[in-house]
Amino acid sequence: MKRRLRRKHNRKKKKKMAEKELQEKINMFDKLPDACDACEKTFDKKDKSMVQSWNVVVREAEGAVRLYCPECWNAARKAIDEVMKNG
Repeated sequence: MKRRLRRKHNRKKKKKMAEKELQEKINMFDKLPDACDACEKTFDKKDKSMVQSWNVVVREAEGAVRLYCPECWNAARKAIDEVMKNG
């Protein structure tokens, strides 16, 4: 009997944690900006191609959500690659 109760308690605990994590992620989605953080190009949340091509960076510890258009993202990646290559 103890084992059954312990398992039931663990299931409830896992479910509660999953619900809490989902709620935190939903709250972070509300913080999504309306424009690219680098170039201020506007972002349409209803445009499927934009949603699939733009990059979102979430820093949970800071509670920050940053949005980057493909052009700015690629430019940043190139700059990082150059720094890594040149050391």
